[in-house]
Amino acid sequence: MKPKLKLTLFTDYICPFCFIGDLRLNKLREDYDVMVNFRFIEIHPDTPQDGASVDTLDYSTETWTEMMDGLAEMAREENVEFASNRRLANSHRALLLAEAAKRLGADTFYALHAKLYRAYFIQGRRIGSEQILRELATECGMDDAVVEAAWTSDEYEQILRQNMSMAVQAGVSGTPTYFIGGRRLIGAVAVEHLKSAAAEALERRVS
Repeated sequence: MKPKLKLTLFTDYICPFCFIGDLRLNKLREDYDVMVNFRFIEIHPDTPQDGASVDTLDYSTETWTEMMDGLAEMAREENVEFASNRRLANSHRALLLAEAAKRLGADTFYALHAKLYRAYFIQGRRIGSEQILRELATECGMDDAVVEAAWTSDEYEQILRQNMSMAVQAGVSGTPTYFIGGRRLIGAVAVEHLKSAAAEALERRVS
């Protein structure tokens, strides 16, 4: 039996570092029964429904180049190739859909979770599109009634508001942010750092 590891993760499906972080987090599953409390937060809520150019983001040329170089290196380390997509998606509907998928169990949620990341970052698909999200949901066995409820019920909107409130209270300044035991890790940190935090959390629990 693998030891249980509970952690909280603040994340968004349009954050490339969250995608890398998710790939790295999965490597902890080799040694732990990982239970993630996903707290989805919308990092660019002002993005139009049909998306916008990444050029609208408020980064200097130097900062953007540094970020993209770092991201490219991480992608090589994780053996993934990003699509050449310079279109920023509105993630609101995707996050609502993910919250609804949680109610259907881990298998459905994690299937959608993986598809959302890969659709956006590997395939270059527009996950702000209702049609594309419906296709992904159907592939995961989610029926139309569940999808409609995700987008029309205030229950899921309320969850996103609570997530953002918790992020503010916890001082979350970027995504991904992990809370593992007593430690906070920000960004797509190396697997070694995740393993160190996990070991420390387990040691605290045992002692």
